[in-house]
Amino acid sequence: MNINEKRLFLLDMDGTIYLGNKLFSTTFNFLEQVRKNGGKFLFLTNNSSKSVKQYVQKLAEMGIFTQEDDFVTSTQVMARKLRKKYNSQKLYALGTAAFRDELLSFGLNITNKPEKDVVCLVMGFDTELTFQKLEDACVLLANGVDYIAANPDLTCPTEWGSVPDCGSVSAMLANTTGREPLFIGKPNPEMVLAAIGKTGFTKNETVMVGDRLYTDIACGIAAGIDTILVLSGETKIDMVQQSIHKPGGIYADVGEIAREIKK
Repeated sequence: MNINEKRLFLLDMDGTIYLGNKLFSTTFNFLEQVRKNGGKFLFLTNNSSKSVKQYVQKLAEMGIFTQEDDFVTSTQVMARKLRKKYNSQKLYALGTAAFRDELLSFGLNITNKPEKDVVCLVMGFDTELTFQKLEDACVLLANGVDYIAANPDLTCPTEWGSVPDCGSVSAMLANTTGREPLFIGKPNPEMVLAAIGKTGFTKNETVMVGDRLYTDIACGIAAGIDTILVLSGETKIDMVQQSIHKPGGIYADVGEIAREIKK
């Protein structure tokens, strides 16, 4: 893979350009080198706990100024699929207030009550999780409603370690109910394909950059584009040898990618 032939950089966020609320020191230079090389970047995140507006604000507080169109999120891709399949039918949203608001912005019929006319349980990464929500989910799943989740990530990285993400909560519900969700976010290739579709770049001009093998790298491979693994987040080098998902390139962080572009 020739990094200088790439024009569209699809960037994971947590563990790739920042960790928790701390921006990596190499991120600014990387983004600048992509621009100087005539490239464009979009942020692709599985983290469904925040709305796009909140991500715009978060990056602005870090000194990176973006627009809502610079993001493709698992919540957005999920909402479009839900709108096509369920139209005005009632959906129970297990997630943060921001997750529910984002779904509502797509015109979906969202509730946070396990009402009898609910047809689908929709789950995101819930940093506001309560036992009541888990109980509601068990009731609905026992009643046979459809079950869709935004992302399969087991953990979400923080400055001090990791916290349980959507995949871990879905595993807990599977242990209780025997039900598994349909996951929409990475490694499902739809986020990558949506990003390419909105920019006009080709697959050969596109590269997925992320810190997770089973979501970021697997997603890029499934979409038919080149991939770069950065070791600034979850994945350590010995994990690559054990994984079936092999990245096209491995870098310590995005700063090392920037130096390669600059050459």
